[in-house]
This record gives sequence, C-alpha cells and structure tokens, in this order.
Amino acid sequence: MAYSLSINPTNLLAVKTQDGKSYGCLMHTKRSLRQWHLFTPRAIAQPESKIDYKRLGLSIEEAEAAVINGNVPPAPPVPAKPKAPAGTPVVPLLPLTRRPRRNRKSAALRAAFQETTVSPQNFILPLFIHEGEADAPIGAMPGCYRLGWRHGLLEEVYKARDVGVNSVVLFPKIPDALKSATGDEAYNENGLVPRTIRLLKDKYPDIVIYTDVALDPYSCDGHDGIVSEDGTIMNDETVHQLCKQAVAQARAGADVVSPSDMMDGRVGAIRSALDAAGYEDVSIMAYTAKYASAFYGPFREALDSNPRFGDKKTYQMNPANYREALIETHEDEAEGADILMVKPAMPYLDVIRLLRDNSCLPISAYQVSGEYSMIKAAAANGMLDEEKAMMESLLCIRRAGADVILTYFALEAARYLCGEKR
Repeated sequence: MAYSLSINPTNLLAVKTQDGKSYGCLMHTKRSLRQWHLFTPRAIAQPESKIDYKRLGLSIEEAEAAVINGNVPPAPPVPAKPKAPAGTPVVPLLPLTRRPRRNRKSAALRAAFQETTVSPQNFILPLFIHEGEADAPIGAMPGCYRLGWRHGLLEEVYKARDVGVNSVVLFPKIPDALKSATGDEAYNENGLVPRTIRLLKDKYPDIVIYTDVALDPYSCDGHDGIVSEDGTIMNDETVHQLCKQAVAQARAGADVVSPSDMMDGRVGAIRSALDAAGYEDVSIMAYTAKYASAFYGPFREALDSNPRFGDKKTYQMNPANYREALIETHEDEAEGADILMVKPAMPYLDVIRLLRDNSCLPISAYQVSGEYSMIKAAAANGMLDEEKAMMESLLCIRRAGADVILTYFALEAARYLCGEKR
C-alpha cells in the first residue's frame, strides 16, 4: 500500500494513504522514523475498524492526545435505518411514551429481563419400580418404563444426576398377591419401596427421595383408602394405615413423605407419627389440591391401580372448585406440611397461583401422566415441536408459582437445559 509520512513540529506523525485518508499519532522522541516505516504499513493494510492502536505502540496518554488534536481513530459508520418494503403506508408516529416491545427487541434484552427461569434443580423425577429384573415399557407413556429396582432404577438415577436432577419420587407396581383390602403391604419394612430407598441411599447418599403415601398401589380395591362394604372410603381408619406407611418409609431413609390420598387430617396425624418415631427431620409434601382429574389415566396403567369400582370423587377435589383449594391449604399448613402440591399442573395454573399468593410454603406442581402423554402423542403425529412444547409447559408451571415440578420430562428437559442433543 502506498503512503507518505511527515512529522510536524509537535512531534505528530501524519500518515497519508494513497486513497487520501489520513492518520496521526504522537511520535516518541526516542523512536526513529525507520521504526514507523517498518510498522505502519501493516497497520494501514488492516480495515479501518480493525486497526489495533494498542499494537501501534501508543500509550493511553498518546492516544488521548491524538484525539484531542482532532485525529480521531476510524470507526464503523452510523448504520443506515432499515427500509420498509414497497407499499408500506406512511403514517404519523403514534404518541406513545411506552413501547413494551423495546425490551423485547433482541435476544440479549429478552434474556436480561426474563422473569421466570427453569433449571434441573426445579425438577423431581417420578420413577415407576417393580420387582422384576428387566425394565418394562409403559404403552400409554412413551419413553417411560417400570424399572427393575436393582438395575434399571440405578441406571436411570445415574443419568438424572448426570444432568443435575437429584430428586426422585418412587411409585411401586405391587404384585396382585400382596394387595389386600387394608393395604398392609404399604408398611412392610422389607417391601419394595423401603428396599429401594435403602438401595438408593447406599448408592447415592445425597439424593433427595420423595415417597408416595397412599394405599391404592397396595389395595385390592384400587382406592386410596380402606373401603367399607357399602363402598365408602373410610377416613380415620385409612389415616391410621398411612401413618404406619410414612414411618416405614422414613425409617428406610426417605427425605420427604408425600400423602396423596386426600383423607382429612392425614397431614397432622403423619406429622405426629413421624415425630413420635424420632423422624422429626423428615419433611411432608402434602397433595393439597389434588383434583379428581381425567388426566391420570396413563399413570394408573403404569401401576395397574385403577379403582375396581366407582371413582375417587368423594375424596379428591371437584375440578370445578377454586376456593376450596384454600380450605385444603389452610388445613395442611396448620397440620405441619412443609410443601404444598397442586395436581394436575397445566389445567390448574390458576390454582397454583392461588396457593402461591396465599402461602409462604414452597409450592410443588405435578405435571401428570396425561399432560406428558398428550405432548408426546401430538409430537409423534407432527402436530407440534415436542422440545419447544415441553419447555414451554414447564416454564408456564414455574411462572404460575411452582417452586418444584414433578414431571416425566425431567430427564429430557434437564438434558436440553445442559445443552445436550436429544
């Protein structure tokens, strides 16, 4: 590149290129003109926006002096305003002092102002376990299995922990021969759930284990409580059994027991039973607002726990009711619950927000099997993007007020958040 050099009386080196552009900087008295001849062409050969003045050897003071003398380093030009497409009408500017879109105009701004986030620490992974060695696929829940408690379970927990999910909740498939009208197998200390808890704690001591406290997996009637001969679900007698079940789980090493039965007074009774047995540090996650929902179908297939007769509407909540959730919230809080749950999640976002606004306790939400299977089925038929729908659904549950989410998507979502390809 052709250029010319000159030094004026103020020791300012002027560099003029062939295309008429000028550059300038102060000359240090000990530097020779020959040094500038050797160095300057390499600098000038660079695009103006990429000239590194620090590499030219200028100190901060020299660079400032050059600017003061009117020799401002080149910078990219002011960007041109994008043109509207042909035919765009010319209209006067709307008299808006606030334009909310300004905070959404770039990915960086959207990320900076995002109010709700989702992380693997927000997930509790539900796991179905059985006595078998092999894992058995669940037809109504693609990607989910009944896991062999000694092998498949440990592998699944390992994969979950690898992407930051360190909380699980256990649901057992109990052999029919062990089911009874009173669900006594629920508090067998060598039963499937206590054995599994001990195995997990031995392998992964820091894992957080939630357990389900209810009689339906152990009942020959498929209900959450003991059934009288006229079909009534017996409340107080069921609570007695649930207390023994919770203590057995705590003794095995459970961190959080979760009564899902919806019997009246069970949280307070379980709290008293745990404290009396020396497990005052074991937490209770109460299924506070558990609705009699149609979205539980795939789950009942997974555990083979459909009611033998009738439904669960005499103890689970009416989907039409909103204020009733506050009654359950106040009772569970007063009885000593540590965490309150809403189940299902997506159809009941308003109830999640209701509990969030009326309680200082942590709120959990259960994205149930029907919610999971609907997204899977729609994605399999090309009706939506599974990954985007999965993440949006979880974000909405968090936005509604849930601190933690029980979700069958926990492993997939955590992998997405960790940047792993599916």
